[in-house]
Amino acid sequence: MAKKRRVLFLHLSHLRRTIQKFAIVLLFFTVFTFMLLNKTNNALLEKTSTTANEIITPITEIMVFPASLMLKGYEYLRSLQKIDMENQALREENHRLIIANSQNKALEIENKLLSSLLNYRIPPQAEFITAKVVAQEGSTFAHALTVYIGKDKRVAKGQIAISDKGVIGRVEEVGSNYAKIALINNINSKISVLIGKSRTRGMLVGQNEEWPRLILLPLDAEIAVGDKVITSGIGGVFPQGMPIGKVSSVKKDAVMVKPSGNFSKIEYVMIVNYHLPDPASEIYGEDK
Repeated sequence: MAKKRRVLFLHLSHLRRTIQKFAIVLLFFTVFTFMLLNKTNNALLEKTSTTANEIITPITEIMVFPASLMLKGYEYLRSLQKIDMENQALREENHRLIIANSQNKALEIENKLLSSLLNYRIPPQAEFITAKVVAQEGSTFAHALTVYIGKDKRVAKGQIAISDKGVIGRVEEVGSNYAKIALINNINSKISVLIGKSRTRGMLVGQNEEWPRLILLPLDAEIAVGDKVITSGIGGVFPQGMPIGKVSSVKKDAVMVKPSGNFSKIEYVMIVNYHLPDPASEIYGEDK
């Protein structure tokens, strides 16, 4: 009995050692297997992830493209709107600067014109007002001006109108706020004049053309282009020596005079009353 127990104990001890050895081998194999599987799973996962990315990325891009395109279009429209608003602001600022510049130039020109008129020495007995030109009359060439005189009651028909260059005409009509000036090329204009150094007398008449002409000249008159034409003082309206213009052409049938001032560029005029006596009224009486 004791022998059988000893044999059984030996067998059990041998089996235990065998199991222990096998367990160690099994444990090593298990660890190795898990390591292998872990490495394999990582590679599989990486491959699966790469494949999924290759499939999903194009689909995502296709799905996102319309939204991206709309977003870019919206941003482009917003930028265009902003640029348009900036351009509008720049246009308004430019327009404002142009108006301001024009107003400054206009004031500068007005100051120069008024200064030129004020430099003209008016005789002590004369009265004058400065009037602004508001309109011109004439189809091709101006032969009448409308000027603003306000409520000034000193302006009367027949008074002289001058620019900074010289005589331009006479007051033809007077209204409540405006007056009409017949220029020296007006068909109703007739002014007694002296021509050149010879002081030849003649009559300057208008014909609603660009320039007036000289008539009633002596047959032996020596007149040349460039001769100065001034008022003669005859008639009691214009004082003697006021500049009118220069002879521009001398022909057998016509002697033309170019006015000193450019009628189309006149902006201000001076209306003068010299209070000269009327020879006809002194000789024949006021009722004549």
